[in-house]
Amino acid sequence: MPGIESVSLISDNPVNLDQWNNNVDWDGRSPGTMISFEHPEIGYDFAKTMKLQLAAGHDFSKEYSADNDGFLLNETAIKDIGYTNPVGKFITINGRRNKIIGVLKDFNFKSLHEQIKPMIIQFNEKVVYGNILLRTQPGKTKQALANIETLCKELNPAFPFTYYFTDEEYQKLYNNEQIIGKLSNVFSFLAIFISCLGLLGLVIFTAEQRTKEIGIRKVLGASVKSIIQLLSADFLQLVFIAIVIASPIAWWAMTSWLKSYAYKISISWWMFAAAGAMVILIAAFTISFQAIKAAIANPVKSLRTE
Repeated sequence: MPGIESVSLISDNPVNLDQWNNNVDWDGRSPGTMISFEHPEIGYDFAKTMKLQLAAGHDFSKEYSADNDGFLLNETAIKDIGYTNPVGKFITINGRRNKIIGVLKDFNFKSLHEQIKPMIIQFNEKVVYGNILLRTQPGKTKQALANIETLCKELNPAFPFTYYFTDEEYQKLYNNEQIIGKLSNVFSFLAIFISCLGLLGLVIFTAEQRTKEIGIRKVLGASVKSIIQLLSADFLQLVFIAIVIASPIAWWAMTSWLKSYAYKISISWWMFAAAGAMVILIAAFTISFQAIKAAIANPVKSLRTE
């Protein structure tokens, strides 16, 4: 069909595979060793359609139809079994013994909260359940969907045409993270805004309290720069202390949150250094406005006795 790049099928939801099998045996298996393998069934060109990479061997394809009784394993499954140079070696699943025809590089078929599980993939072009997998050509998705809908209505007029995009289904796995991210942005902005208002008010109050002191310093030859430094130093010192207190708490909170993920970044010192630098810049900008205003004021007016 126009607009279709490749086609395959799978016996389960490709975003949340959940077909487990522990009736698996292999050469050299230690007695009592029991491993549960994810065990989907697929059609031709599965790796091509899903853009998966092969570490060794080949995918199920009409070019290698003699290997249709074989198995595809992911890297985690090969590691758990303990095979080296696994292509051509045999495993037995549900009493069916056949060779490994290929090894897929590990890919996430569940949320990143979970580690990649061992997987054995079996060929079955006649599976009557699951999902048809279609990869559309770039820029031709609408055309492809229209053609597929026409075909589905011809074949199954009593059933509605239903489809979904895999990337959108993966995105749904992280709805909580997206909500937390949006809330964090909103509350972070509010916290910074309120803090800046409080800091600005405190600077205005302090400058007003020290008006005569500033005037005397200027009369005695103090420069505008020294006056600004005088007013800013105490506040920036408090901001620095707040950063020192907040950083370990933030590190603990983020580390605890990341523990819920099997695959995660590491918390580095430079993240806190960058955040601290941004906080100091925001504070300095907030303070500088009133500090400069106080520093350039006419000392005669500030010293005048009412």
